[in-house]
Amino acid sequence: MNPSNVSSAMPLAMPVPVPGVPVAIGSAHRRRLRTLWQSAGWPCHDLIEVELLAAGLLLRVLDGQGRMTLHLSDAGVQELVRASEQNRRARSAHDGLATRVAATLAREGRLAWCGLSVRAPLPVAEPRGEPLGDPLGDPLGDPVANPSAEAPDSIPGDLLDGLIDPIPPGTPTPRRWPVVLPDVYSIRQTSAPGWLQPQVHEIKVTRADLLADLRQTDKRAAYLALAGAMYYVLAEGIGDADDVPPECGVLLARGLPREHAEAAGEPVVLDLLRLAPTRPLDLPGGLPFGVWMALARKAPQAQPEEGQRGL
Repeated sequence: MNPSNVSSAMPLAMPVPVPGVPVAIGSAHRRRLRTLWQSAGWPCHDLIEVELLAAGLLLRVLDGQGRMTLHLSDAGVQELVRASEQNRRARSAHDGLATRVAATLAREGRLAWCGLSVRAPLPVAEPRGEPLGDPLGDPLGDPVANPSAEAPDSIPGDLLDGLIDPIPPGTPTPRRWPVVLPDVYSIRQTSAPGWLQPQVHEIKVTRADLLADLRQTDKRAAYLALAGAMYYVLAEGIGDADDVPPECGVLLARGLPREHAEAAGEPVVLDLLRLAPTRPLDLPGGLPFGVWMALARKAPQAQPEEGQRGL
């Protein structure tokens, strides 16, 4: 066999470096780096890849047939590791503060859960772009055009028909059931449904996360459909009560984010910046049925142990 034919049939890797230039690397660039790392490297030929090439985080590789693929350079791998570590630290601080808030609520006599996943009833958005209704009034908004709409997974005539998040007579029927994950959900320990006082606590440990969350009006409306009050819990230095809409209360958690990560599960000192408006949920069981099912599937936060008293 002719050696020249063998060499021409084999892929020829030819990295083409690009001199690094100052480029502001954001979340979109890091997502593309992860995508290329997990794929065969076929390019999209957009400006994100151009900027990554200019920053020296990607390499163009040509095979024996002249086809170009993109692969991470050593600098790109280091950037990916750095971004992963930042996300890990942020998530650790967020989860740590969530468990600390739940422990504080448990110490105050409430039952608290972290990481619930539950469907919330929301009306269909108005075609004229009108708001979904007063979040402090009726959480289900105005009646929709089709009053026969049913909750998801509900089959007409079935024994379970109408039992998923039952709606009192005369209440407008919702048409959307988005899945929401409140950071901390809590209720009072009581034998009277009207005294449950369900609350949602949304945890924020970075300014960027707070600002991004404040733009999600549907998310707040969903939380207010599941609870009688909602609080934003802010780590020190990321915001104050003026940043948060008036329908929500604001609590300040003392301590830096890394301190919350290290003290996960321990109670935290919470300073009240603004009291949340409270309203009862006028439901037979005090809570939507779907919330009761979610609570039944997950154990509440254990009450922190008190130190042994001296004899």
